[in-house]
Amino acid sequence: MTSTFTPYYQQLQPGMAVQQMQAQHAVQLGNLQKIVFPTLAADEWIRAEQFLYHLTIFPEGQFVVTDNERVIGMTSCVRANFSSDHHTFKEISAGGWFTSHDPLGDWLYGMDMGIHPDYRGRGLARQLYRARHYVAKQAALKGQYTVGMLNGYGAVAGAMSAEQYFDELKKGFRTDPTLSAQMKVGFEPVCLVPDYLNDPACHNYGVLIKIDIDKII
Repeated sequence: MTSTFTPYYQQLQPGMAVQQMQAQHAVQLGNLQKIVFPTLAADEWIRAEQFLYHLTIFPEGQFVVTDNERVIGMTSCVRANFSSDHHTFKEISAGGWFTSHDPLGDWLYGMDMGIHPDYRGRGLARQLYRARHYVAKQAALKGQYTVGMLNGYGAVAGAMSAEQYFDELKKGFRTDPTLSAQMKVGFEPVCLVPDYLNDPACHNYGVLIKIDIDKII
């Protein structure tokens, strides 16, 4: 990131804002992981000490949503280049430490996106995607990649394959609580990613998605 980077701050309503993560947010962020990803394997939650370390790796790519002093949303990012569509969360996140960050990477990669259940349905995830796009534009990147979890698939995994579920989703015959919302923001599905992480809600399946830098979120 260039030295001319201007920190992102967007007030949403009195007392609520999207802003760059600060060290004092780390403990709340560690606790928020457990709330927003309750079915995720515990060894794949990002911990408070890791959030602090991210500030030494790529501070521009870490965001929170705050309601006064309470952290109620977050997203974490690195810069990356892609040589393979198939990877795991532990691989791309370097076990949650983000040492996989490539300062010369031409894509912004979103590691996570979480909103406290009490605040969902208010468009806060879209606001965080906009913050990420701001960083990508500041650094003249190609856009954003992330893996969205097929969080509706676990409930029907016994009745259909992940490939069938994904195909129906792409064709508009099925909605998914996570992927459909991300596609509404403007992300395009690239491919199915098996064994991305350990979470029964999605039967461990994710979908690599991207949004080009010229898209408006």
